[in-house]
Amino acid sequence: MSATARAVHEGILRRQSARESAARTYARALPIVPVRARGLTIEGADGRRYLDCLSGAGTLSLGHNHPVVLEAIRKVLDSGAPLHVLDLATPVKDAFVTELFHTLPPGLADHARVQFCGPAGTDAVEAALKLVRTATGRAGIMAFTGAYHGMTAGALEASGDASHTLVARLPYPQDYRCPFGIGGPQGAELAARWTESVLDDPKSGVPHPAGMILEPVQGEGGVIPAPDAWMRRMREITATRSVPLIADEVQTGVGRTGAFWAVEHSGITPDVMVLSKAIGGSLPLAVVVYHEDLDVWEPGTHAGTFRGNQLAMAAGTATLIYVRENRLAERAATLGSRMLNQLAALAGEFSCIGEVRGRGLMIGVEFVGGEGGGGAHSSAPEPGGVLDGGVTPAGKRGPSADGPRPAAPELAAAVQRECLRRGLIVELGGRHASVVRLLPPLTISDEQAAAVLDRLADAVETAARELGSGRAKAGATTGVGAHL
Repeated sequence: MSATARAVHEGILRRQSARESAARTYARALPIVPVRARGLTIEGADGRRYLDCLSGAGTLSLGHNHPVVLEAIRKVLDSGAPLHVLDLATPVKDAFVTELFHTLPPGLADHARVQFCGPAGTDAVEAALKLVRTATGRAGIMAFTGAYHGMTAGALEASGDASHTLVARLPYPQDYRCPFGIGGPQGAELAARWTESVLDDPKSGVPHPAGMILEPVQGEGGVIPAPDAWMRRMREITATRSVPLIADEVQTGVGRTGAFWAVEHSGITPDVMVLSKAIGGSLPLAVVVYHEDLDVWEPGTHAGTFRGNQLAMAAGTATLIYVRENRLAERAATLGSRMLNQLAALAGEFSCIGEVRGRGLMIGVEFVGGEGGGGAHSSAPEPGGVLDGGVTPAGKRGPSADGPRPAAPELAAAVQRECLRRGLIVELGGRHASVVRLLPPLTISDEQAAAVLDRLADAVETAARELGSGRAKAGATTGVGAHL
């Protein structure tokens, strides 16, 4: 790095620290200054190049500055079309809605309405909650432990750290840290029965709710895919009790999980879908898509000054078409499965990896410490049971008789730092920020995926050695990306 580049880099970071809010997050763990980017790669002001597996928290499904996105934006700019039109009809909006409806699950697309919201996913969640409360005349919402739906007041009510009485908290099924200590289909079945009991027991203390909101894969909660059969049970439970089901697809949508929309894995049709991030093609855009029977709003019930972002709609249309025509969801399923298998091999080498899990190109590696149960072996849930048929990629493991080992957030943070030193950007998540998350663009090549896994494996080895976590197998080697 030249002295000039270093001065520019350090000066910008110093001024950011002095002038920006203490609430800033990514900038603390990732002290870089991006100046150029293309695809998976970011170049910093210091001249260093990074492989970006954060992708704007899942926003950049085509990576940075994809040519089809840039072309769509330039076309609008060069046309002289208005950039800001509130909720007026425009050719750009008409094209976006047409393509969006073309991608929706058939059971919803044929009877859908769309509400454009403020530009963030959290505003779409607010709109969805308001919608079902207006349509049903009820107030309560059912949400799940570990959920994340945004940072505004209503969205926070439905997220995992809420304490508001209007939200009833339900167990979200998972294997490694199953709330019932079982995991697999049996644990998911108990979670479903708990939900039925809360709804049907007149003394549960939970009034009949206005809706249920869930993530098909909990992202910020630690990359936890919901079992497909459990999703079908939630659809059955809500439908038979006239409770609208809201699917939060803000991070899972547009091919991320290996299907265009994550609800398609289970074959369910929710009443409401909350969409943002990738649908704007890297620009701010958020919508709620819902069944026409819920469309009982009066004019102006939900609005937003920046709901008419024409550049985002143009970029979003180009992105939706490109993902669909190039079958990038299928590509995410295939490559994601291979990456999970390679990471499962890494889990076999390091006892500090509690579980590898994910769906498509939404992948998490949970780091653990202490002695407890849940060793470095990999195991899938036993077959059978009412809710058999969920996601069981290689590297998933249920809790042992002694329970899962304690989370190791310090180790996860050390792995993130070591990744950055090697030119790899990853995110942390999970209940205790102990999960390293990978959200690469859907356009990532096999060679780039191998480089990502090799850098991650090297970072794990260094962090584990420095923190004394050690390997599960003496003399094991990394290089997990070599066989992608």
